Amino acid sequence: MLLYGDIDMTDKEELINIDENPFPTAAQDVEAAGLTVDTPQTRSSTYQLAYTDQEFLLRDELRPVRLQLELLKPDLIQSEEGIESTIVIFGSARIPERSTAEKRLKKATRLAGENPDDARLQRRMIIAQRVLDNSRYYDEARELASIITEATLSQGRCEMVVITGGGPGIMEAANRGAMEAGGKSIGLNIVLPFEQRPNAYITPELCFQFHYFAIRKMHFLKRARALVACPGGFGTMDELFETITLIQTRKIKPVPILLLGSDYWRRIINFQAMVDEGTIDETDLGLFRFVDSAEEAWQVIKKYYDL
Repeated sequence: MLLYGDIDMTDKEELINIDENPFPTAAQDVEAAGLTVDTPQTRSSTYQLAYTDQEFLLRDELRPVRLQLELLKPDLIQSEEGIESTIVIFGSARIPERSTAEKRLKKATRLAGENPDDARLQRRMIIAQRVLDNSRYYDEARELASIITEATLSQGRCEMVVITGGGPGIMEAANRGAMEAGGKSIGLNIVLPFEQRPNAYITPELCFQFHYFAIRKMHFLKRARALVACPGGFGTMDELFETITLIQTRKIKPVPILLLGSDYWRRIINFQAMVDEGTIDETDLGLFRFVDSAEEAWQVIKKYYDL
C-alpha cells in the first residue's frame, strides 16, 4: 500500500483525474463567496464578484462585454444541441392563420358597416381583407418548415433546422410546422418596448432573447444554408436586404435567397427600377429568386445542395 501524507493512493475514489481542471469553477466560487461573514465590508457592492454584480454588468461601459455574451450564449448552446445548419424563414408578425384573419375581417366589416362615414374604419376593413388574403403565406411557411424538417430528420443530424425571429405570424407558422413534423426549431426573440413573447412552437431549449439587433442578425446567418422571406414589413426588409448586401459584397458565402410570394414582392419592391437607375447591377438580380409555394422553395434548396 502506497501512502502520500494521509491520502491512500490506492483508493480510486481519492485519485484526481489528470484531465480535471484544478481550478474551482465560477459556480463553486459563487457558492464559496456566499459563505462570507456578514460585515459592512462584505455588504458593499464593490465586494461582490464582478460577474454576479448585475448593476455593474449593466453599466454603459460594459456594453462590449454584453455584446460578447449575446454572441457567445446562443452559439455555445446551439453547438451543445448539435445544431449544424439552419434554414431561415422570415415574415410578418402581423399575418395570422386564416381562422384568426377571418375573425378580424368579420369584426372590421361589422364596424365599417355600422359607421359608413368613418374613413378610418373603412380603411381598416380593406386592410383586414388584405391580411386575410395574405394568410395563405402562414400556411406556406408552416408547410415549408414541415417539409424541411421531415426531409432532414432521417439524417439523424441537426441539419437545416428551421430558425425564425420567434414571434407571432409567419414566424409562428414556421416554428409550428417544424414542431408538427416532430423536429426542433429555433426562435431568436428581441426585447422590444412593447409587450412581446416567444411563440409556443419554438423548441424551449432553443428559444433565445436578444437586446442587440446586430448580434441577433449575425446568429440568423451564422449557420444559414438558405433564407426564405415571406411577405413582411420593416423587420423582414431589414433582414432580407442585409443578407443580400452581405452576399453582394462577398462578406458571406452565397446561399439561396427565396422571396416567397412573387406578387407581393414585385409590387412592394421594384428591383428592376434599381437596375434601370444604375444603383445595382443587372447581375445582382441573380442574388435572389421568386417562388410561390412551399414545395417550389424546397425544390430550389434541394437542387442547390444536390440533396
